[in-house]
Amino acid sequence: MKVSKPGEWIEAHLEEMVDLQAALTAIPAINPENAGEGEWEKSNLLESYLSKRGFPPAQHYDTPDRRVREGSRPNFVVRLAGRAGTPRIWLMCHTDVVPPGEKLADGTWAGWQSDPFTMRREGDRIFGRGVEDNQQAIVASVFAARALLESGLQPAHTVCLLFVAGEETGSAYGLGYLLREHPELFSRDDVILVPDGGNEDGSMIEIVEKSVLWLTFRIKGKQAHGATPHKGRNAFRAAAQLVCALDAGLRERFGAPDELYDPPSSTFEPTMHEKNVPNVNTIPGEEVFCFDCRILPRFDLDEVLDYVRSETKRVDAQVGTQTHLTILNRLDAPPATPSDSPAVNMLKSAVRDVYAVEGRPMGIGGSTVAALFREKGYPAVVWSRTEGTAHQANESCSIANMVGNAKVFAHVFLL
Repeated sequence: MKVSKPGEWIEAHLEEMVDLQAALTAIPAINPENAGEGEWEKSNLLESYLSKRGFPPAQHYDTPDRRVREGSRPNFVVRLAGRAGTPRIWLMCHTDVVPPGEKLADGTWAGWQSDPFTMRREGDRIFGRGVEDNQQAIVASVFAARALLESGLQPAHTVCLLFVAGEETGSAYGLGYLLREHPELFSRDDVILVPDGGNEDGSMIEIVEKSVLWLTFRIKGKQAHGATPHKGRNAFRAAAQLVCALDAGLRERFGAPDELYDPPSSTFEPTMHEKNVPNVNTIPGEEVFCFDCRILPRFDLDEVLDYVRSETKRVDAQVGTQTHLTILNRLDAPPATPSDSPAVNMLKSAVRDVYAVEGRPMGIGGSTVAALFREKGYPAVVWSRTEGTAHQANESCSIANMVGNAKVFAHVFLL
């Protein structure tokens, strides 16, 4: 691992990085959709922290939201002037977190070994809600920029640290609002980095995502006594047949792989299933189940849906049921960020120098906020060295990853 002057500064300030994590963790910045009070307290702490350490004043682009006390949701940018004004380097983090889960009668939280909002440290690891998603990135980006400021180094290009609200609930009050109401902020020549996903060795540079379909099937049959099945129409049987047919047929018809992605093929997973009848000897008259489909962009989602509907009609005709299909979520994958874009090449260089790992452009099945950039034609990439504990009980962050990622960002700032 190469250690530059900013890298040495970052290593020397490791304990301060942990302290900032503790301060951020103590503020439960949960979205109103999840019965939270929003991100203002956390955003104010972060903005004050930056101001006290010599950063230029923040510029706010807040989203109106009457559900929270302040009447808006905080989105702000802090800029460091570079030797060249363009292309600008954007590093976008989100300040909101997901709820910690179920609070038990004794005041503890299900699955947690400690209070989710009191950071706990064990060796190289810290625990708490938000420490990885997205505070690891927040702290790494702040200390990468501090390293340049306090080492007397000017970035090669203007650096824009962007902190947004509402990412965990669809970004309508964060990046989605900025792209719609303030398109002047961004340029298609900018380098846009989103440290909100990655893998354990830091080799994955995410440039594209699969398309998404979330489907609910509500099957109506006729309830009957288990001893007289001829008097009913078994919705459970129809559901079982349809699940098996879709499970096999979708993978066969739309299964051609693409090694750019992890996993390399489209996936079609039966997931949620609602409870039907409460007793053994009643034939159910209704069944509800869901599919989560992550589909390679080469396949047309309308063709996938046509096949799903044809299989649904076939099973209904066999069993005598009626099935209503609801599309809960549809996201047609936006165009990929080019694998030779400046953002990809800069990250490759930085990851190689800091982690001695070769970065590889890849696609994923999950959805990230970078897709919103790509829909508008901005070549965003997602990168982070992470251990994938986001949204889990006992969410954790490797301090070594936090420090190393800060070095990667500082490296990018100087390229």
